Amino acid sequence: MSVQEQFTQAQLDSKNLSERPDNMTLLKIYALYKQGSSGDASGERPGMTDFVARAKFDAWAGLAGTSQEEAQQQYIDLIEELKG
Repeated sequence: MSVQEQFTQAQLDSKNLSERPDNMTLLKIYALYKQGSSGDASGERPGMTDFVARAKFDAWAGLAGTSQEEAQQQYIDLIEELKG
């Protein structure tokens, strides 16, 4: 299976985890997904009043420079780890 196919499967698997990950792990999942699917963060950083959107954007922006394939592999590995 290609990395892209594994990434797609991991997206499906992420919806069926036995336990909900903690917020920091959820941010990491989100950031790796966005980096793996869209590349480096783009658009304006959300304002101070939108805490959730700002945290998500910052987590994604923190992966700037990571290749999409590398982010996809990290996403796959993280979901596999969470599946336990």
